[in-house]
Amino acid sequence: MRIAYDEAVSRCWAEVDLTRLAQNYRNARAHLRAGAQLICVLKADAYGLGAPMIARRLWREGQRFFAVASYNEAAQIRRALPASEVLVLGLCGAAQLRRAVEAGMLLTVFSQPCADAVCAAAQAAGKPARVHVKVETGLNRLGFAPEDAVQACARLRAGGLVRLEGLFTHLALRSREEDMRQLARLRGVRDALGAQGIPVPMTHALDSIGMVRYPEDQMDAVRTGAWLYGVYPRGYAHPEESRLALTVKARIAQMHRVEAGACLGYDETHPLARESVVATLSAGYIDGYPRLNSVGAVEIRGRRAPVVGLVCMDQMMVDVTDIPDAAPGDEAVLLGGGIGVDEYAAWAGLNRNEALARTGRRVPRVYVEDGRVTDILEAMD
Repeated sequence: MRIAYDEAVSRCWAEVDLTRLAQNYRNARAHLRAGAQLICVLKADAYGLGAPMIARRLWREGQRFFAVASYNEAAQIRRALPASEVLVLGLCGAAQLRRAVEAGMLLTVFSQPCADAVCAAAQAAGKPARVHVKVETGLNRLGFAPEDAVQACARLRAGGLVRLEGLFTHLALRSREEDMRQLARLRGVRDALGAQGIPVPMTHALDSIGMVRYPEDQMDAVRTGAWLYGVYPRGYAHPEESRLALTVKARIAQMHRVEAGACLGYDETHPLARESVVATLSAGYIDGYPRLNSVGAVEIRGRRAPVVGLVCMDQMMVDVTDIPDAAPGDEAVLLGGGIGVDEYAAWAGLNRNEALARTGRRVPRVYVEDGRVTDILEAMD
């Protein structure tokens, strides 16, 4: 549901910079070798930025192929963009498979029971299922073992209920040597299928990290998620090519003076070292901020205010003693601006992708492009 700007920014909100998103996308495309295409990963509500809006903006850039984790996510993208190509990367439940096949979604087949269920859904739908077969090459998570994948693909194709449109794996990214072994295993399956006269239109293995780390191994496509939203590969020489497209903010609800030695909120172990001016912010861990205890900081009026006490479900406290002009109603930047995603994630021991994706459902998303608000969505809708 669309809401007014004043309502959206009254408590806690997330600003999504569509200009940065589009530039991140263009920078990703610039890394592709000739003949390789980009698959934009929109799972987890586009890592918390709002999948339908992100998909529409990328569509304006010419993007047509997206990937998600579940049928429900795929259906959401299709409602926003009916002509889009959507690959479901994980399990699609038996109760949803027929609808997925009827809608022409691309499904991942990763085991024989999964293959059987997809074939049954195709038979019930009266049309072939479109599938990508996943090969388990070393991540040890999901997929056919390489020695089983060739036979599985041959059976699927022979049954006449499936169109084999892709073959893929996911790198563990533990070491270059192991990554090369994984890529060789995937190529081995592809080559064995070719030897049997079974074509595979698309083979893909790399994510955002692999895209820049192994450009010679992009094959037919690269699956890019984190890069689009501003989480660049660690150790990459040009981090400015992927800039954070999300800023999370909250209002100061109240300010009060607290005596030295007092504890704040539910905390019992971090008494204040000095008499302090404490600001209560209208955001808490249900909004996505980690449940930290006197760790981390926010940015108010361009200066840092350390988190004090234990972050609550709906509120948190920060020390603004050294920001004398701070006032109720001021914006506090929780993530973004001078609070980078690497630092933010490190405070709580989070993966950087998780730091973005955990932004709460009740936090409105305000979309900005070229400095102008273009849309506002109430996230709980």
